[in-house]
Amino acid sequence: MITSFSCYSRFFAALSLTSAALLALSGCNNTIKANVDNHSVTQPAATLSPAVKVIVGDYASEGYAKRTQGDDWVAVMVKADGDKQIDIKIRARSDVKKPTCHFDGKATLMGQDDAHGIIFQSKVNDSTAFFQFKDDKLTIDSQDKYALNYFCSGGGTLVGDYQKLASGLELS
Repeated sequence: MITSFSCYSRFFAALSLTSAALLALSGCNNTIKANVDNHSVTQPAATLSPAVKVIVGDYASEGYAKRTQGDDWVAVMVKADGDKQIDIKIRARSDVKKPTCHFDGKATLMGQDDAHGIIFQSKVNDSTAFFQFKDDKLTIDSQDKYALNYFCSGGGTLVGDYQKLASGLELS
């Protein structure tokens, strides 16, 4: 599916992108947990769009690799919440330091193509946040460069790049 992103061309032009084909999931579990009305339900993976299937997982900022040395890091947990919606939880490390970022929200599939990857959007305060998934990387940005600072203390922001982890998060 190719979707036009003309109204967001300035946003995407600022991102450094490489083109690559989206990877299809194979050999995965046939169910995905979704959180609906605070109840955990099992949703057959076949009912999820391919875009949602491929991006579900845990992502972390660059500091995650050096967490044992005390580096700060931010984790992003992405779960399916229906066919074209995801549940996003963002947490800064809290194992050693007071957490600096906290966000809970839902984002809706905006579109996808080979050049931009898979784009989800979410209303955040008076702005729109974009969640771009491409090549096992999540890039978070917004039309308002300060809108995503609200969820962090100490001058932090949710804006940035996060790498998909091969296995789940290690929070210790």
